[in-house]
Amino acid sequence: MPLHRWDPLAPDDRRHDGDRRRIAMNPFYGAADPVAGMAEAPPRHRLPDGPLTPSTAYQLVHDELMLDGNARLNLATFVTTWMEPQAAVLMSECRDKNMIDKDEYPRTAELERRCVAMLADLWNAPDPATAVGCSTTGSSEACMLAGMALKRRWARRNADRYPSADARPNLIMGVNVQVCWEKFCNFWEVEARQVPMEGDRYHLDPAAAAALCDENTIGVVGVLGSTFDGSYEPIAELCAALDELRERTGLDVPVHVDGASGAMVAPFLDEDLVWDFRLPRVASINTSGHKYGLVYPGVGWALWRSPAELPEELVFRVNYLGGDMPTFALNFSRPGAQVVAQYYTFLRLGREGFRAVQQSTRDVATQLAEQVAAFGDFRLLTRGDELPVFAFTTADDVTAYDVFDVARRLSERGWLVPAYTFPENRQDLSVLRVVCRNGFSSDLAELFLEDLGRLLPELRKQPHPITRDKAAATGFHH
Repeated sequence: MPLHRWDPLAPDDRRHDGDRRRIAMNPFYGAADPVAGMAEAPPRHRLPDGPLTPSTAYQLVHDELMLDGNARLNLATFVTTWMEPQAAVLMSECRDKNMIDKDEYPRTAELERRCVAMLADLWNAPDPATAVGCSTTGSSEACMLAGMALKRRWARRNADRYPSADARPNLIMGVNVQVCWEKFCNFWEVEARQVPMEGDRYHLDPAAAAALCDENTIGVVGVLGSTFDGSYEPIAELCAALDELRERTGLDVPVHVDGASGAMVAPFLDEDLVWDFRLPRVASINTSGHKYGLVYPGVGWALWRSPAELPEELVFRVNYLGGDMPTFALNFSRPGAQVVAQYYTFLRLGREGFRAVQQSTRDVATQLAEQVAAFGDFRLLTRGDELPVFAFTTADDVTAYDVFDVARRLSERGWLVPAYTFPENRQDLSVLRVVCRNGFSSDLAELFLEDLGRLLPELRKQPHPITRDKAAATGFHH
């Protein structure tokens, strides 16, 4: 997230009248007098001296936002960019409800509880009725909560030696994890031990993860859907490796599944894949409701297989309708609209509806990946057959341009496609990644393919790749 600072080189809004006058408002915005107040535009970096009419303020903000990218053409983000109008109406009706005020808004709290129960059932919790969980602002907060629970449970088990110089907690993860896990380790003073990529393996290796574990390991993170390439990490194999570690050394290390995207795809399209609470070593799971949970940002979910996995001292309890409502979150005030929209989506689609939507996005991804490969200029790393996401790089014989040139030229057509370099030990590999979401239909995929095809003849004529500032060319942030 960028930190916004005032730019001293930008036009100075604090000049005296007459030094510089900017005319920014269309005279037609004036409700009664079309030329009133048109001497200069409102300041940008201080509060204006007086109010504007609602229509004028709206139009000024609206016009500036037109320079943003088109969300529907953003193939970088996993976040939902389309919902039904009925969902938008519900969200509008609930945007003034504070999610934390569960006694004032008991029905919103009840819908949150139902969503937790539905997810516990979907993820095969041993007893969905006793599984505990909560809504969050997204997967990043959910991951923080899961990490806090792992650390607190570890600290309890090691109370005789923690805190001490020889008991620094660590968390094992692949180098491909989302940046929120690095933030967790930084904020909560946990050592991050990362398994690097090797060869054609672009995510965590179970044996390598187990080898990094010791008596100070609070847990291992397995990712069901790497953001780098869309591949599932082998959660069952990871649990098996940790089972073997326990038999050999006595170390009993829990697993958290970061299912930001895959936890809302695999239950519907990969039912035979065992990754969830069916594995006894899986202590907790998170997902993003605002990704393949099909809800506008921001809502996420964190669930634990039973109350035993969530230390009681981390739970804040409130009373509503004469009952007990446990809450566990980092954020306090936030709108209830996204939670209501999540319940609407669960109710609206059901299992078969979710299966149809996710299958459609996977079909678009796999077909588009095949068509991109058919150009002959690119080599696929993944094919969209796990997450509806695929990554590709330029073929070995392509020397006139690179993936950063492709991303730059596609942006000229309105398409936002990230190009980025992989982390250790594959910094030699730079790729493009396409995320297919609900709303990115087959006809939009065809338009994308047409635009890519139009650009290739020009790119092939380049003497060499020309994007100099690779870091600024495009970004990989999520």
